[in-house]
Amino acid sequence: MNEPTTRTQTSVDATATEHTRSRYDIAAPVYDWMEWPVERGLYRSWRKTLWAEVDGPEVLEIGVGTGKNIPYYPEDVRVTAIDLSPGMLRRARQVADRHPEKQVMLREMDAQALDFADETFDDVVATFVFCSVPDPVRGLREALRVTQSRKRSGRLHLLEHVRASPPWLARLMDLLDGPMHWLTGVHIARRTVQNVQAASWTVDDVSLLTWGDIYRRITAHKPPEGKSPSTL
Repeated sequence: MNEPTTRTQTSVDATATEHTRSRYDIAAPVYDWMEWPVERGLYRSWRKTLWAEVDGPEVLEIGVGTGKNIPYYPEDVRVTAIDLSPGMLRRARQVADRHPEKQVMLREMDAQALDFADETFDDVVATFVFCSVPDPVRGLREALRVTQSRKRSGRLHLLEHVRASPPWLARLMDLLDGPMHWLTGVHIARRTVQNVQAASWTVDDVSLLTWGDIYRRITAHKPPEGKSPSTL
């Protein structure tokens, strides 16, 4: 594989990145158990719908975690699935072993410094990930870099929990964001739609999935070369 040619220029905050890695390594053995109610009640159906619209054939999943998306990978695409946490990847490998029909390659990697050449992938997918990437705009710019812009524009597919719309709830999330991040590695008050735009993706659609607009599905594409990104 060729080396990347135009990496994002800002440096990675090693301390913040290690904090996130350590929190997910600690949580990995009980992560699925902790998320079981919301996974069964909400996330599972959202994952299925999202992956049904991923065309590929070359797909990057950022933040594969314990492998919850693997059962929903289309069988005609090749997925390179990365995660920052070795503990989470060990769980994902167990899921991949149970689904030999899926074409998946698992790699330990930081979303803020992707070890791929420019325009390697047709689609990039992440589910509940950019709340945890220490520098989300850098990570989203890296995703843009490795997404192809030939023929049709490469696409970004996200499921995210974000800062709420109701002002009282947004203020509460702002207040709790710091302690929650220290404890879990997760930011609960990220403005992810704005971060996607700041990373130069063109946002195509934002679907509000629950009351308070906390959960959103975001789809975007890579603007053709020489064109500026647009917004909704």
